[in-house]
Amino acid sequence: MIPPGSTIGILGGGQLGRMLAVAAARLGYRSHVFAPEASGPATEVAAEWTQGRFEDADAMKRFAARVDIATYEFENVDPHAVAFLSGRVPVAPSAGSLEVSRYRPNEKELVAELGGRTADWRSVDSLGALSAALAEIGAPAILKTTLFGYDGKGQARIDFPAEAADAWAAIGSPPPLRRGVPAIVEARVDFAAEFSVILARAPDGAVAVYDTPENVHRDGILHTSTVPARDLILEQAPEAVALARAVANRLGHVGVLTCEFFATADGPVFNEMAPRVHNSGHWTIEGAHCSQFENHIRAICGLPLGSTALTGGRVTMENLLGPDADRWPALLAEPAAHLHLYGKRDAQPGRKMGHVTRVTC
Repeated sequence: MIPPGSTIGILGGGQLGRMLAVAAARLGYRSHVFAPEASGPATEVAAEWTQGRFEDADAMKRFAARVDIATYEFENVDPHAVAFLSGRVPVAPSAGSLEVSRYRPNEKELVAELGGRTADWRSVDSLGALSAALAEIGAPAILKTTLFGYDGKGQARIDFPAEAADAWAAIGSPPPLRRGVPAIVEARVDFAAEFSVILARAPDGAVAVYDTPENVHRDGILHTSTVPARDLILEQAPEAVALARAVANRLGHVGVLTCEFFATADGPVFNEMAPRVHNSGHWTIEGAHCSQFENHIRAICGLPLGSTALTGGRVTMENLLGPDADRWPALLAEPAAHLHLYGKRDAQPGRKMGHVTRVTC
């Protein structure tokens, strides 16, 4: 057990790191952020900040010497850096969880091995391979980079096979990776709704699962998450939760794990996973007795997991992108609204500036 009063290291200084640090502070922990940037949303709430590259061994050693345990707020960290760090200080989730979840083929192969369903997909490393894959799985399809994809980035829709070249160019014609392939192509799933399973797993294998939120995306970016979800999702949630539990157990995952699904006429179809707190779980700050952020801190420190029960009858989280954050005066005037602004100054279109959660009886 890592007792309160200890220092938690956080790799990454974005809004997820900010909310993790706030949750840690409530439990009596200090946070020390390590990030390549000189500042970020977590700067204002973390006790310490180290600027450095994740590949910088000397900087990592200095960071490890100043923290009692480390975690990460996003998966775009090299697993080798996490493995290096874990040789000096406990790290949760492990490099193994990161290795699977950050690389699309790995997560799809694991899910299939555990009996879950995914879209029909193929690995591709060239335009020629993409054309051959489309001949097998058909169109419409979606081309995705295998690494560093989030909020719809690194993706291109393919409605007809003749659009393969444009799609390959749209994702930047990714160069070959040292290990693995640069892209995959997936048959497009005919779905009625999207949802996610968010759970926290403790070192002893105890698991706490949140109510399943229904997620609505706009232009590849999450717009809203709502609980309770529609009936179709509630019917398919038990199967999805069972798969997410199996994934967490297979990985020996410690901390929050998020798995995203499509609700289809034939049942849930796995989309992707994240070994961390997730945008679709932001509603838990006010909407659940113990938020995903606090449960992540509890899990990695070996504390008892908190209750995931709802605090109200209906909870909706809305992302505030770009100039949406300018609505803050009106949002603060809403009796049932809880506003979170991340402290970002540059309100570019599509950039996550904050979120608002509404809890109703």
